[in-house]
Amino acid sequence: MSDRFHSNEAGHEKYLVLHEFIKEARKKLNHNTWDYLVGATETETTLARNRMALDTVALRPRVLGDVSHVDPGTDFYGHRIRLPVILAPVGSLESFEAGGGASVAKGAGAYGVPFMLSSVSQPGIEETAAAATGPKIFQLYVRGDHDWQDAIAKRVIAAGYDAFAITVDTAHYSRRERDISKRFVKTWRAANTGMDVQAALSWDDVKRFHDKHRIPLILKGIGTGEDAEIAVRHGVEVIYVSNHGGRQLDHGRGSLDVLPEVVQAVAGRAKVMVDGSVSRGTDIVKAVALGADWVGIGRLYLYALAADGAAGVTRMLEILEDEVVKALGLTGVNSFAELNRGHVHHGAPAVGFAHVHSAFPLLKEGY
Repeated sequence: MSDRFHSNEAGHEKYLVLHEFIKEARKKLNHNTWDYLVGATETETTLARNRMALDTVALRPRVLGDVSHVDPGTDFYGHRIRLPVILAPVGSLESFEAGGGASVAKGAGAYGVPFMLSSVSQPGIEETAAAATGPKIFQLYVRGDHDWQDAIAKRVIAAGYDAFAITVDTAHYSRRERDISKRFVKTWRAANTGMDVQAALSWDDVKRFHDKHRIPLILKGIGTGEDAEIAVRHGVEVIYVSNHGGRQLDHGRGSLDVLPEVVQAVAGRAKVMVDGSVSRGTDIVKAVALGADWVGIGRLYLYALAADGAAGVTRMLEILEDEVVKALGLTGVNSFAELNRGHVHHGAPAVGFAHVHSAFPLLKEGY
């Protein structure tokens, strides 16, 4: 197995484990931005269940197979990517680092995974595309009529994006009490209009968009097998299992608990993506073993972005890859294609209280 992880390279000594990005990000971010990053809605139960769902799946390793040539790469719409990972869309990236979406695009491209730009992050469609050197996706919050949507889609296609995502779990904006209790309102939310359009969005709108625009369509925010089935019938190419990182509906299920029923409903007719507190290489292995084609990460790359900009994003992905390679090899496979449900066990006991940073036990209290 080739050694992809070079801890002695110049500049790499600063970050050798993932939790070091969290510590550095906490130093650099103000209290409002930090709470926006780590927080969720109301009781933050869905956020905790995201992590619990991952923690209660155990790996079932097989031994004495030749695992000397582990390759964690996969394909994404004509691109070979180094991990089955997509950097998920996050609003207000510029509040974590001045370059915002452009910095994330650079960091993701330098490493070799796709990045998904949120429609409420700067510097916007064209500028972010110009900074990207790898595959890229645009994600839309629907805030205008069909003409407004079509105008954005035309810009996205002209800028060379590989896929288009519509978020479908934000019909109403949630109550994020960390922000509310401080009377803190993000700038883009204060100026936000068109929530009535998002609330009225229907399957007919999805069909219209899919039929009109020749770009792979992702629906982000699918939470049941029933809706996954409907999405496939409407021609959606990627079913994105997500609960917005626990930031929309409180008391929802953990994403990894939802994944198996979605995979069963889709039955190979579309690609499946999942996110939700994915923080370690073993999390990615579990998700793919349960049927995901790609895995979204959000908070993890935001810590790296806040800590060290584009270079931090790239370095975080390098460390994550090292975790993945070791997890695959020790599970007994050379690639993600060799994984299956037989490599995981549901119902393993959790070993601690699930929270936003429970994947990083070496962090001191207070993060």
